[in-house]
Amino acid sequence: MKHAVAQQVMTRRSTLCALTSLALPAMTWAQSDRPIKFILPNATGSGIDAITRAAAPALSKTLGGSVVIDNQAGAGGVVGLQALSKTAPDGFTLSMVSNNVVIFPSVLKSLPFDMPGDFTPIAIVGSTPMVLVVNPQKIAATNSRDFIALLKAKPDGHNFGSGGTGTILHLAAEMFIDEANVTARHIPYKGVGQMVTDLLGGQIDFAVLALPSVQQHIKSGALRAIGLCGDKRTAAAPDIPTFVEQGLSGFVTEGWFAVIGPKGLSATQVKRIHEAVVAAFSDAAVKDSMAKQGNTIHISSPEQAQKGFRSELAKYAALVKKAGIQPE
Repeated sequence: MKHAVAQQVMTRRSTLCALTSLALPAMTWAQSDRPIKFILPNATGSGIDAITRAAAPALSKTLGGSVVIDNQAGAGGVVGLQALSKTAPDGFTLSMVSNNVVIFPSVLKSLPFDMPGDFTPIAIVGSTPMVLVVNPQKIAATNSRDFIALLKAKPDGHNFGSGGTGTILHLAAEMFIDEANVTARHIPYKGVGQMVTDLLGGQIDFAVLALPSVQQHIKSGALRAIGLCGDKRTAAAPDIPTFVEQGLSGFVTEGWFAVIGPKGLSATQVKRIHEAVVAAFSDAAVKDSMAKQGNTIHISSPEQAQKGFRSELAKYAALVKKAGIQPE
């Protein structure tokens, strides 16, 4: 009898120890003082930067540690992605990226990583509206029709900027040029920040940008919005018409943003991070900020994200070919 009781006690202890050991990795990760770094392959002031910074306080709570944002812009985003690809798959280094990442393979002859093979897509978080804006001191047009007429009247007499060759901002502008049957000279920058500075200063004439990154300049009158690139207006800027409304029915594009990690993240880590992202973007303050920026949140599952990255690669390869962009 004593032997049986002793066996039961030992069994309970063994079970408790086993359960405790299983729980330790999660507890250690959740309670660690080590910060969670988000390497952003985008400059400060970009749409992705605005989104990540708005969500950072909530992500700190849901991920269980302080979130540090590390902007590593350069080569349109390749520099930051290369840095992420070389990090350990321990869940402490992640990234928020735009759909730039699925365009690179179609516009760059060589990349220092495989997309998406060298990364772990965790969630496509949502979409963000894009807007074509002009410097009102240089461009008198206030709508799509007049803007197209102005460009046609002076072929190759205007230029546009982007955050880098092959970025979604570059591709969107090229799609507009193709659909409107006009010409303009492309000036690539190493990041959005300097490009916006030059747009405000009149060094470039127009650009397509994520709405969150230029809302304040549109409101102040420093930049003028010609049209939204999506298929419908946004509540964040209800007065800006779409290009579809203005007669360019074939010009529809938007940006999306996603959370990824380096290759090799375990299924347990992916699940934990995904749940943290869902919780963070359900936070009332984050939801309010996303609404003000015009972003739409619709978080995919990890499986949907992985399939989505591959299908988007094919989609943008076709768009790049249609726009006639040559790989560099």
